[in-house]
Amino acid sequence: MSGDHVSGFYDLKGEHHPENGTMLGFWLYLMSDCLVFAVLFAMYGVLGGNYAAGPGPKELFELPVVALNTSMLLFSSITYGFAMLEMARNRKSATLIWLAITGLFGVAFVGLELQEFAHLIHEGAGPQRSAFLSSFFTLVGTHGLHVTFGIVWLITLMVQVGKGGLTVENRRRLSCLSLFWHFLDVVWIGVFTFVYLMGVLR
Repeated sequence: MSGDHVSGFYDLKGEHHPENGTMLGFWLYLMSDCLVFAVLFAMYGVLGGNYAAGPGPKELFELPVVALNTSMLLFSSITYGFAMLEMARNRKSATLIWLAITGLFGVAFVGLELQEFAHLIHEGAGPQRSAFLSSFFTLVGTHGLHVTFGIVWLITLMVQVGKGGLTVENRRRLSCLSLFWHFLDVVWIGVFTFVYLMGVLR
């Protein structure tokens, strides 16, 4: 290997630079997560019409509430974008403020989703009621777990940025979380359209 290639991976002190490897690994993770959600969407597509003489989407889903929940996640993506802009300007305090607002929107999203689940179960429409509800709870619940993990990750990064500042490592971590957060936003748009909207209009 030539000296130019070596210098691309090591600095003068012989220290390894993991930035490119970290981003590549995270992109691979996101692609694997895409496959997971693709399988869950396919499962819902197959089982979503099996109501077992029970209630269907028209009887169960309240589109205004779901639209409100969707807006929470959409707003959180916008505020995360503001956080990244402030990070690029090297403004630590402003970055933390926008990250906190993003986290609040995320918590509101998860809270409304849990409220919906509790209401459905209280009405006797739990995941064991039909194949439709089993696939619904699995798909939407998996997305909700991802958002919950994202909130925990967000809080962890806020602590790290608060203590260490906008270092190269923290910037890279914030960039990875940005990809993850926007990915969840795109997945939820699919859920809202395919599960809720098409289910009610079917």
